[in-house]
Amino acid sequence: MSDPSDQNDHTVRLKALEDRIAAAKGEDRKPHSEEHYSQANMAWRMVIELVAGLGIGFGIGYGLDVLFGTTPIFMVLFIFFGLAAGVKTMMRSAQEMQNEALAKQADKNEED
Repeated sequence: MSDPSDQNDHTVRLKALEDRIAAAKGEDRKPHSEEHYSQANMAWRMVIELVAGLGIGFGIGYGLDVLFGTTPIFMVLFIFFGLAAGVKTMMRSAQEMQNEALAKQADKNEED
């Protein structure tokens, strides 16, 4: 049979190795609940926000023109309102992306 102290030494070394492997895997894995968007996905999000603002503005303006029987004055007016709302939403998304990037940079600098 083997020496009990020799077996205990192997157990301790194996446990230390398992801990190091778990620590290495834990650093590489990101939490599943935290979603990471690529730059292309964020660009599409901004484009969709702009087009949605324009579409909603067009719909409201067209509806008001039909309701009141006017020339397309409300449609033109609300298209500009929709454009302004879309640009504002895009700017808010860009600010959100910038804040996330700055937070990641600060965390990375803090770790160093």
